[in-house]
Amino acid sequence: MMLPREPERQIGWLLERLALADYPSAADSHVVGLRSAAVLIGLVLRPDFVAVLLTRRADHLKVHAGQVSFPGGAIEERDADVVAAALRETHEEVGIPAAMIKPLATLGEYHTISGYCVTPVLALIDPAYPQNPDPNEVADVFELPLPILLDAKRYEKRWVERSGVRGKTHFLNYEGHTVWGATAGMLLQLASALGLQGIPIDKT
Repeated sequence: MMLPREPERQIGWLLERLALADYPSAADSHVVGLRSAAVLIGLVLRPDFVAVLLTRRADHLKVHAGQVSFPGGAIEERDADVVAAALRETHEEVGIPAAMIKPLATLGEYHTISGYCVTPVLALIDPAYPQNPDPNEVADVFELPLPILLDAKRYEKRWVERSGVRGKTHFLNYEGHTVWGATAGMLLQLASALGLQGIPIDKT
């Protein structure tokens, strides 16, 4: 199974595949996340490819400083559901209003080593979206091609130690950006749900 080459066909293909897919849970450690959170896997249709919106977390943050991540965070009482939480967080972190985001699907839960149970929300973002990132949370906002991020063969599995726990996680280096940890795990989770083939390189 392969992602179509034409960008305009990729969104429709994704929806067709996801309509038939199972959404199993995944994790980057043995920890079962108890705190609920949501992230937005935002797709942007560009002339040459479908892009994924990503952020680089601010360097002064106590947790995951400087890491590449999806917009998102803990679900709050005011959020109606995981989709509402993902849209709110995206607006707060990046400045994109909910009216410019079209939710497409929610994926399986992803349990992180930090104790969160994260639900990824796949969505389509208007290519004309504004950027007004919150400097308290976000150092940079950028896009990477979806076909690259869903190509499992480009990832490397390595040993890391986080929060005093040693375990394996995945890394992808592309155009000066390093996607790893839960963000990489959720992208590989999406690739698996779509039935895309490929095995990460095991560097452990």
